Amino acid sequence: MLDLPTRNAKPRQVGITSIHDVSLTRHQLKDVLQEYGTMLDFAKFGVGTAYVTPFLDEKIEMYREAGVKTYFGGTLFEKFYSQDKIKAYCAYMKSHDVKIVEVSTGTLDIPLAKRIELVKFFIDEGFEVLSEVGTKDAEAIMSPSSWIHEINSLMEAGSSYVITEGRNSGTAGIFRPSGELRTGLIADILQNCDVDRLIFEAPVAHSQMFFIKLVGANVNLGNINPKDLLLLEAQRLALRSETFYI
Repeated sequence: MLDLPTRNAKPRQVGITSIHDVSLTRHQLKDVLQEYGTMLDFAKFGVGTAYVTPFLDEKIEMYREAGVKTYFGGTLFEKFYSQDKIKAYCAYMKSHDVKIVEVSTGTLDIPLAKRIELVKFFIDEGFEVLSEVGTKDAEAIMSPSSWIHEINSLMEAGSSYVITEGRNSGTAGIFRPSGELRTGLIADILQNCDVDRLIFEAPVAHSQMFFIKLVGANVNLGNINPKDLLLLEAQRLALRSETFYI
């Protein structure tokens, strides 16, 4: 009955919602998928939790049956990388039938050339690659030109999407330590990069609404708390005061 923004239907390439799963039990996940599965596209087993998650394979299969792609957090990738065990990481992901890998540099300072090499390596191994730009160090500052260069270079290397770092706290990367968004940086990124292949980490409502108003209902958003799926969808559909006029 209402005239609302048009939301792309699953399976979506644009308008992605990716959750940060660091605590859902199988019973909780069953409820989330039953109620909100149509609103969800990707699920990240955040930080290094995939390595210690009980019933990991069962959860991955639950996501798969709901049409949700899964991957492991970039910190786990960086842990394997730091121990020179990338081939072992490939085997580990394949043993759990995970087909997406995140290449990040949030904790380690991995040169761009090496990350591009890794993107191509993982593609050759049969993985879809999500690359992340930005560091988890809240005090580190990258120039807008560096952000743009890294994003475009990783896309050209074959990354399906590039994630802009924000942490699950919204205090690093595209955020200032105070939680304020770096709006000038974001504007520069949008002017110079393919927004349809960007996933903005936006763990809290104010950042989600910012990107929805800036880009539209089908902006790609990541690090979403599973409990916020319904609220986020309402925000996308202009059913909240702050996004009322999109």
